[in-house]
Amino acid sequence: MPISVLQALEKFAGALRRYAAARGKPDRYHETITHAYFSLIRERMARSRGVDWEEFGRQNPDLLQWKDGILNRYYQAGTLKSDLARNVFVVPDRWW
Repeated sequence: MPISVLQALEKFAGALRRYAAARGKPDRYHETITHAYFSLIRERMARSRGVDWEEFGRQNPDLLQWKDGILNRYYQAGTLKSDLARNVFVVPDRWW
C-alpha cells in the first residue's frame, strides 16, 4: 500500500535529520526549508509528469538554485534564519 504524502515527508525529514547527525552537524537540519522544498518539488513533479530528472531540472532551475533561491519568494530572510523556522514548519510570510 502506498504511503501518504505526510508519511513520505516525515520519512524524508527523518532521513535528513539522521544524515546531519551522522555528519556531526545536527543543527544543520531546518524544518521549514525541508517542508517547503518537499512541497514545491512535489507540486512541480505533478505538473511535469513523465519527464526525466534532467528535463525536470531544465524546467525548474529555481528549485536547484540555493543562493537567492525560490524560498526568498515566500519567506522574509529573518524568518528562515529564526530558531522557530529551524525547529517547526513556518508558513510563508512574504506575500506579493
